[in-house]
Amino acid sequence: MSQINMAYIEQFQACLCPPGNGVFTVNTAKERKAVLHQALFQETELTYVEQIWQQQLPKLADSGNAVILGIASDCGGGILRGANWGPLFLRTHLVEQYGYDQYFDLGDVRVIPHLLHDKYLNTATINNCKKALYGDTDNDYAVSPLTITEDIATSFYDQFPGKGLFGIGGDHSISYALTKPYLQAKKAQGKKVAIIHFDAHTDLLKERLGIDLCFGSWCTHILEDLPAPNHLIQLGIRSSGRPKSHWQDTFGVVQYWAQEINELGAHEIAQQILTQLDSDNVDELYVSFDIDALDQQFASATGTPEPDGMTPQQALTILEVLNARYPITGADMMEIAPFTDSTGKGIENTDTTLQHAGEISAFLLDAINKS
Repeated sequence: MSQINMAYIEQFQACLCPPGNGVFTVNTAKERKAVLHQALFQETELTYVEQIWQQQLPKLADSGNAVILGIASDCGGGILRGANWGPLFLRTHLVEQYGYDQYFDLGDVRVIPHLLHDKYLNTATINNCKKALYGDTDNDYAVSPLTITEDIATSFYDQFPGKGLFGIGGDHSISYALTKPYLQAKKAQGKKVAIIHFDAHTDLLKERLGIDLCFGSWCTHILEDLPAPNHLIQLGIRSSGRPKSHWQDTFGVVQYWAQEINELGAHEIAQQILTQLDSDNVDELYVSFDIDALDQQFASATGTPEPDGMTPQQALTILEVLNARYPITGADMMEIAPFTDSTGKGIENTDTTLQHAGEISAFLLDAINKS
């Protein structure tokens, strides 16, 4: 067995919890959690689930490249909430519909649902939350979802530079905490990377209602860690108060709006992106996928469903073409809100959203595993 620094195991055990348990509840969704735990651990009693999960953590060193991390937080959202249930529901769908055994599941970040990032908290609040999460204040662990995620991702890439995280959210602010350590780790490795960002929205605000780290601003705050701003390539944009030229000229990013993709076709868009990646001498790709990049007929169980979007096949075509040339070494799937019903179809819209999110997630997991 390969060696793993026990300090990292201790950090993972303290700051994470078994898959599906990121939303802290007593009875709510108990049956849904039990289904996932039975599939993953052949056990449903939470005490035993915790023990089995902790015993498996050292095996991370000998696992494949793709490692799953759930972040069940929607505190960084702001329209319709409910994406905190995404990690539980998407995992269950993946277990039921796709091969899951080849991927190591690191678990879920322990989430206090009222918190976002530690920098917004005073010392007294941090100490109170440390007592709630860890039992005492005699530790250096963070207490907010974004800060914990960033710390976990930093430790992960430090210990396992050849592996890649697949993050399941949660609202899109989480991608800040996932991509920042990824970009810094790749820079230290001498790798040039690009982020392929699927979304109906640009997420390029500097702040939203005074908060600088949220679902509408996370992209702005990772630009400094990219080799160049145009290494953020956004696809599916269509809900914006400003034209495409504003975002490209102001931030230097590259965008392909949903209308362009529908008019030119996914394959042509992918070829244009390949031309840029080749010119920029990019080595690897990170894919951040907000499910609302898809048209609302395919993905309505989300906080901000939008019409006139991409089809699942368009997204997969672009990903397949890019991955044929470039390794995808990290990814995330965000903004699945299973209990959110914007169509009046109830469970039907949840199943449809999970079906398409699952297909794309399975592709991304496989791509990371083969990278």
